[in-house]
Amino acid sequence: MTTKSKSFPARLDIDYPSKLSRLTTFFRLILAVPIAFILALITAADSSTVVDEAGRQITTSSGGIMVGIFIATALMILFRQRYPRWWFDFALEFNRFSARVGAYLFLLTDKYPSTVDKQSVSLNLEYPDVKKDLNRWLPLVKWILAIPHYIVLIILAIGALFATIIAWFAILFTGRYPKSLFNYVVGVGRWSLRVATYSELLITDKYPPFSLK
Repeated sequence: MTTKSKSFPARLDIDYPSKLSRLTTFFRLILAVPIAFILALITAADSSTVVDEAGRQITTSSGGIMVGIFIATALMILFRQRYPRWWFDFALEFNRFSARVGAYLFLLTDKYPSTVDKQSVSLNLEYPDVKKDLNRWLPLVKWILAIPHYIVLIILAIGALFATIIAWFAILFTGRYPKSLFNYVVGVGRWSLRVATYSELLITDKYPPFSLK
């Protein structure tokens, strides 16, 4: 791990499993449905459709709870230079839960995602000193500055999907997740977390490194 990555206020590590269950791996998509549904309920956007006077259908939607927290946090930093601790704590625990679900879906662990316990997934974020560490105007443009990362992450995510498919077959035959593929998929998750920390959670002004480590 590079010094730059160590200093970034978002860290993700997943313990490499020595052995994985062939049976639960084979049925992973089915087994993950209940916990994935719970995660979807938290993140899903609400939408409603109305018909105007001209008879046209107009669909309105609101983002999920994380979108609301992003907007509220951006406004608090912009106008009050504050980041409420309970907002941060919720975002931290939500991302930990999401990471556990993701690790299970991507076959990185056999442990069914807990809503409380950390299990084999370690995700940590550092609470910011807003007045000292954050520029109050950057939340307005961070999503623009992060566009190069979004483009790269789309490509990396496609690679992670193929890596998971290959790992699925490898686990069925050997009971093991190839270490190089494991490190790659975890690295993509780590990269994605750093970008989200910068542009969505808004807890740092440090630009994310282009690195899987």
